[in-house]
Amino acid sequence: MAGFLSTLRRIYLSLYNWTVFVGWFQVLYFAVKALREGGPTTVYGFVERPLQLAQTAAVMEILHGLVGLVRSPVSATLPQIGSRLFLTWGILWSFPETRAHILVSSLVISWSITEIIRYSFFGMKEAFGFAPSWLLWLRYSTFLILYPTGITSEVGLLYVALPYIKASEKYCIRMPNKWNFSFDYFSASILALAIYIPGSPHMYQYMLGQRRKALSKSKTA
Repeated sequence: MAGFLSTLRRIYLSLYNWTVFVGWFQVLYFAVKALREGGPTTVYGFVERPLQLAQTAAVMEILHGLVGLVRSPVSATLPQIGSRLFLTWGILWSFPETRAHILVSSLVISWSITEIIRYSFFGMKEAFGFAPSWLLWLRYSTFLILYPTGITSEVGLLYVALPYIKASEKYCIRMPNKWNFSFDYFSASILALAIYIPGSPHMYQYMLGQRRKALSKSKTA
């Protein structure tokens, strides 16, 4: 029974990883196509739907961690996925004024390359039980550049969106109301921006530790 469940787990995770890999490959393809044909201002229009689908699919990774399908700690997965969903839906989808900014291009390129490598790496491991050494190196090295470019783009776009968030009052809940509760989306966005200050270096240090561990294991294997 245990062997059957293990096989089922591997089949499911393999299908999940390769499906999301295809989604991110589409994002990168359409982003490059947009840059070649129309320039940075057109990128979001080309990638909107595949970006939303691929990024939202990452919610499953939180569930995978919670139920023990994968060993990744939810404490590391949740903030990273949460911040990306916030940018995807809470900023780019919610405030069209941000979509033509050049930082959308750097955001989409950084995210898509990172995820194409990551999902193919885990897809190989689940499907075949191993990943080639060059893919292992890419998995644990490309973030050295792509994480800073991605985070810079996230912070920049959130900052760009602040005036539109404040002016629109979208998603705000004002008193009085039957719930006796108020919520200010602008203040929440400022808080999210502030969290990047300690959060980003901490996550970068965590990934550096993961890199040292993974690459040292590959050398001794």
